[in-house]
Amino acid sequence: MLEIKLIPEKEFQRIRNAEIDQYDKLSLLADMCRANALATVKRAGSGHLGSSFSSLDIVTFLYHSEMNTADLGVDHSDRDIYFSSKGHDAPGHYAVLFSLGIITEDQFINLRRLGGTHGHPDVSIPGIEANSGSLGMGISKAKGMALAKKIKGSGGRVFVMTGDGELQEGQIWESLQTTAHQNINNVHIIVDFNKIQSDKSVEEIISLGDLEKKFEIFGWHVQRCDGHDFKELARVVARFKKVEDRPKVLIADTVKGKGVSFMEGPTALKDGNGLYKWHAGAPDDDAFEAAYAEIIERINTRLKGFGLEPLNTELIEERKKHRKRLKDAAEKVVNAYGEALVELGAERKDIIVLDADLSADCGLRLFENSYPDRFIENGIAEQDMVSTAGGLALQGFLPIVNSFGVFLASRANEQIYNNATEKTKIIYVCHYAGLIPAGPGKSHQSLRDISLFGALPNFVILEPCNAIETKQTLQWCVDQAQASCMIRMVISPSPRTIMLPEDYQLSLGKGTVVSDGLDAVLFAYGPVMLNEALTAAELLKDNDFSLKIVNLPWINRIETNWLEETIGDSSTIFVLDNHSFYGGLGDNLLNSMMTSDILCHKRLIKFAIDEYPACGTPPEALAYHKLDGQSLVTRILETRS
Repeated sequence: MLEIKLIPEKEFQRIRNAEIDQYDKLSLLADMCRANALATVKRAGSGHLGSSFSSLDIVTFLYHSEMNTADLGVDHSDRDIYFSSKGHDAPGHYAVLFSLGIITEDQFINLRRLGGTHGHPDVSIPGIEANSGSLGMGISKAKGMALAKKIKGSGGRVFVMTGDGELQEGQIWESLQTTAHQNINNVHIIVDFNKIQSDKSVEEIISLGDLEKKFEIFGWHVQRCDGHDFKELARVVARFKKVEDRPKVLIADTVKGKGVSFMEGPTALKDGNGLYKWHAGAPDDDAFEAAYAEIIERINTRLKGFGLEPLNTELIEERKKHRKRLKDAAEKVVNAYGEALVELGAERKDIIVLDADLSADCGLRLFENSYPDRFIENGIAEQDMVSTAGGLALQGFLPIVNSFGVFLASRANEQIYNNATEKTKIIYVCHYAGLIPAGPGKSHQSLRDISLFGALPNFVILEPCNAIETKQTLQWCVDQAQASCMIRMVISPSPRTIMLPEDYQLSLGKGTVVSDGLDAVLFAYGPVMLNEALTAAELLKDNDFSLKIVNLPWINRIETNWLEETIGDSSTIFVLDNHSFYGGLGDNLLNSMMTSDILCHKRLIKFAIDEYPACGTPPEALAYHKLDGQSLVTRILETRS
């Protein structure tokens, strides 16, 4: 059996009270936090270990040695503030907060679960000062906090952690110049310079050049040190206290995955032939046990050397162990998308694929390796990427732009609009679309993209439901679409493979019935919501209710004659949106019905997300928003009364 254990808070208290050197104590506390972060990520099944481990010594130093943490969570105007802009290091940050008793054990161990801690920082969690989101926002927020202190006449410092890849975002450089110009001198940036982005080195993605000189030119006081050396960290912070005329930045040289030998950057890159595999996701059982044992053994060896008792741990979960990672048999539409890109790339030499440091997640690596001269890696810089695509389109190429939907649709919205006004053709692919996966939290759940793209008159928006429809969708956008398109893409495995007719062919404005019924019609799209719709239809049969399920991939193009024929005699029409209540398929379906003399008097009921999205497992998030199959049954049956 696989055992997942936790180092309880009382053990942290024991080490804090031990009569040992301060820096030895900090090293022990940081490793204890590493073990706990590892345990929570394993229990959650996902999370970011590499970034957590690289920054953990710094965060431990700040909370356990430097900041006035006794005032954390208290409305005390003079207290110090720390938060992370990069956000991926949340599991490590939570581990430090737990070590101080700031968050409860129950909340801490329930990472990425409803009622627990979110996959990225969220102010609903005790001790978290700011939400992270699309990267690059943190320095601006830190400046605002420091400015508020200045206006109030209060003390306390503001520390903000950034990633090194995050420095590719344009807002970073805006905030650097305005902070210095506005004389906001109580801001302290700490760059977690671990030199690896999602799975490749920073140098390979977008080189940062001479960072020290760049910060100095922008008017900042710069220090650099080993981010795992507590004495060096203390020395730098002591120097910062003497600098009163400028904001401060520490470039902390760190190692991604620090503390677990096979996760540490140089070793892991070599083992992965240049790819780092420990950025996101939970380690398999063998890797988890090896990593946990390595950390605990190192801690206990040092405790013995100090004449202290070994750690006491608590079992928080026991599960059947899988010696080998089982091959995932579930369909992933993003894999089909990647294959289709390569096939179309062979036929169309004008296709240029653009990426924002998400090649693996977005299924682009096959194209990247097949056609490196037509693959553009832009790093974490969505606005620059979109405008680059605009320039390519003006010169006759067909750019296919990829990023997570929540970043692409909103962060680069003005650039997308500008490109659209030029009436060129660009294909935007919004990956990670919709509510699921919900573990990373609201910063990653894309529920506004349809409304943002839908406001542009010359865009066609689609979301395919399975591998076959995914390939046909991309092919249609490349070869048949006359204007720009947006494709929503789910990156997680499909709950079930949505079955379409053997002779299925994508047809503009038309969907297809995937489950027949007589009492009402429900329209949905994509593998997540179609799975819940089909589940509801299956459960409704036990209530003598026959529900027709229609897959409609065309979010904002609906053919009226087909719609009238499909709805037929049904008086009630339901629509299930993987989107905000406003601006999704439901609104577009309503508009189409209002233009039809046959349909305009029928009742349309929308099911969608009507608040900020919940963080948790897929079943938890769907049930919370009453969009799971069982909840849909209840809601549909209520309409009969």
